[in-house]
Amino acid sequence: IVVSNYEIATHFENKGHKVHPMNHGGNWKFDFGHLKYVNAIHTSSFPDGSYGGQPGGFILSSEEKNVYIAGDTALTMDMKLIPLSFTLDLAVLPIGDNFTMGVDDAITASDFVGCSRVLGYHYDTFGFIVIDHEEAIKKFKEANKELILLEIGKSLTV
Repeated sequence: IVVSNYEIATHFENKGHKVHPMNHGGNWKFDFGHLKYVNAIHTSSFPDGSYGGQPGGFILSSEEKNVYIAGDTALTMDMKLIPLSFTLDLAVLPIGDNFTMGVDDAITASDFVGCSRVLGYHYDTFGFIVIDHEEAIKKFKEANKELILLEIGKSLTV
């Protein structure tokens, strides 16, 4: 199932995929857990140039764990709202800079959301977003936080 904003969900539904459209502030209980759709700041368009809707992220919660998946985003003050409703076990944050927040803003974002365990993503996939892994991990450690950088094909148990 593709869970996304209305525009992206409709795009994939038209291609024959099962979808569940959501929008900012919306909540839905799925078989795999509860999702809340939250704000993200980024561009959003399809390869043909058509509008992809407002970008967003998710808070995935269950009886055992809560995970914030920021989506491709800049640092935003809206992140400060998350710990008012959720105690997070993991924050999944972009760290590549240039197109999203970088390492320093991700550290601030982890402060905003009240989570010291961060899974970094949206980095090293092409030249504009290559990071220094050791430096990134060091900065997080200096802020008393854990930055997890998974190798391709690896997984993480929360």
